[in-house]
Amino acid sequence: MGSLRGQELIIIAVVLLVLFGGAKLPQLARNVGRAQKEFKDGLAEGKSDATADASADGESSR
Repeated sequence: MGSLRGQELIIIAVVLLVLFGGAKLPQLARNVGRAQKEFKDGLAEGKSDATADASADGESSR
């Protein structure tokens, strides 16, 4: 499966414009960006919790 080419991106942009309208697209993009940031923050928090749990388990077994 390859990456998206220029024509495919243009078609997707036109479909989004038709579905949501020009006024709603900036708000939609902003919400997608916020959701992506929250997802990344959640992943980072999960990794730090897992690392802390692993180090705590290793110290308690000594």
